[in-house]
Amino acid sequence: MTLEIPILPILEKEIRAAPTGNLTFLVTAFNRPFTIKGGNKMRDWCEEAGLPYCSAHGLRKAGAARAAENGATAHQLQSIFGWRTLAEAERYTKAAEQKRMAGVAMGLLARTEGD
Repeated sequence: MTLEIPILPILEKEIRAAPTGNLTFLVTAFNRPFTIKGGNKMRDWCEEAGLPYCSAHGLRKAGAARAAENGATAHQLQSIFGWRTLAEAERYTKAAEQKRMAGVAMGLLARTEGD
């Protein structure tokens, strides 16, 4: 699937500052794009950055959760992340909605009769 996704300004700034020179902005020491096995390198970079529990997939999931928590719809998430079904996107929007509703509901628990 081919996706056209705008680049966030902060990411564009970082890409422009990096010495890439090709369409892939993360390349191996041989200036070649990483293969599917390259996910291990991302994990190494995360550990070097003091983020031992992060991975490429985990960062993708975190991005989806953040977008949903900021109000992105399931269709918007689907267009950003390339999911073929709404079910995948709805996992994030439903979790975000549950979190919002729980925040409101906890305030109701603390109310007393005179409030």
